[in-house]
Amino acid sequence: MKKILLLGLISCLFLSCKKEHKIANVERAFYYWKSDNWNISQKEDSISKKLNVKKLYVKFFEVDYSDAMGNFPISKTQLYLYNLDSITIVPTVYIKNAVFLKSNQASLDTLADNVNFLITKFYKEKFREAKPLTEFQMDCDWTLKSKDNYFYFLKKLKSISQKEISCTLRLYPYKYPDKMGVPPVDKATLMCYNILNPLQNHTKNSILDIDELESYLDTDKIYPKHLDVALPIYSWMQVYKNEQFSNVIYTDNKMVKKLLKEIKPLWYSVTKDTVINETYLRIGDKVKFEEIDARKIEQTIHLLKKYVSFDKNTTVSLFHLDDEQLSNYTNEELSGFYSAFSK
Repeated sequence: MKKILLLGLISCLFLSCKKEHKIANVERAFYYWKSDNWNISQKEDSISKKLNVKKLYVKFFEVDYSDAMGNFPISKTQLYLYNLDSITIVPTVYIKNAVFLKSNQASLDTLADNVNFLITKFYKEKFREAKPLTEFQMDCDWTLKSKDNYFYFLKKLKSISQKEISCTLRLYPYKYPDKMGVPPVDKATLMCYNILNPLQNHTKNSILDIDELESYLDTDKIYPKHLDVALPIYSWMQVYKNEQFSNVIYTDNKMVKKLLKEIKPLWYSVTKDTVINETYLRIGDKVKFEEIDARKIEQTIHLLKKYVSFDKNTTVSLFHLDDEQLSNYTNEELSGFYSAFSK
């Protein structure tokens, strides 16, 4: 009898380890992260509709800091959208960590007032046909030194706006909430990309490395907030001139690969003088080309379902809505990134 019970216990433990956490109702979303005078193209609009996307996280602006100006907004979007009666717009603001390292409570009170004012003003001007504004999302790579100020700001913004407040959540604070704290928000979006420092990890894909991802997700702790999730559907090239890092280019993978010769995994040499997105590439320039294919995203979804306990209703976002980046996937693949969470 004891042997049967022991075998039963072992079997249950084994099955529980293999159990995947499915999402019953997936709300499909995109991030829209373009600034200045960009607008959604016909292709981007068409794909969104075909995928039945019902939510857009739109970066309204960023907040930076300087000793001369204090906290100030930059990179404002001029996006206009029409026929928005079925779309939920979530205004998103990226705030640089320096803002919270340099601010006191009085300036954070002012910042919360200004963020609320600017979001509300812009929303009324540009998205009059959209659903009523219900949520703000804040995006910040907070650190131990900035944590208290950032959390204070989030509480103040909630009080002033009377809106649902969400924030982005990187993998490190997800795994170590006791050390990094849990932000005082209604919910958080787990960002499954930009895992490594691209300039310090030359042999790994800094956007998304599966082994690194699993090391962060593999934790016994259940995060004490509702978690949505965001996946990367972008690629980039890190350009090196004379062995020194120059800049990053986002581009169409198929087009740019015709101009590159592989040196070693992830690394290429430019074979023809050319201009890509206002960057002049010379023969011999080196490029670290990091791309995310459909298989890598499918592996990511498998790990998320294995380790993360999702609520019944969860938003799955793809970062980000850009026709060049979308061209790297079929519509079936893009749709599958959403539906896989329910299978």
